[in-house]
Amino acid sequence: MKSYLKRVDNFEEKREHLKSLSDEELKALFWSLAEKVIDPMLDLAHTHTTPSIERSVLLRMGFSSIEVKDIVDRCIQKGLITYGAGHVVYKLSKMKNIEVREAGLLLIEGKHWDELVHEFKG
Repeated sequence: MKSYLKRVDNFEEKREHLKSLSDEELKALFWSLAEKVIDPMLDLAHTHTTPSIERSVLLRMGFSSIEVKDIVDRCIQKGLITYGAGHVVYKLSKMKNIEVREAGLLLIEGKHWDELVHEFKG
């Protein structure tokens, strides 16, 4: 004989504090609660990254997986990974007034890392 848990139907008492709210007020409440859930995740995303995430960003910037690995590894070695590998490549492209791809290839060749370390870390 199977025993099933019976669900206690407490819908009416759970919604009591929502009954008097208009549709607009319900929407506002929903979005404020959604923000409370999402804000900590956004904070983490702004302050934490992983090599996997950084490789993914660089792949979307048009670099090959082999190129991506080298850039990310060097970012880690130089202590720049927290700034984002894509940001590092982009920053060099702006500093040198060159295309993003060219900047990434220069980094792969081992060039301009000291300049970037100085730029990011002062």
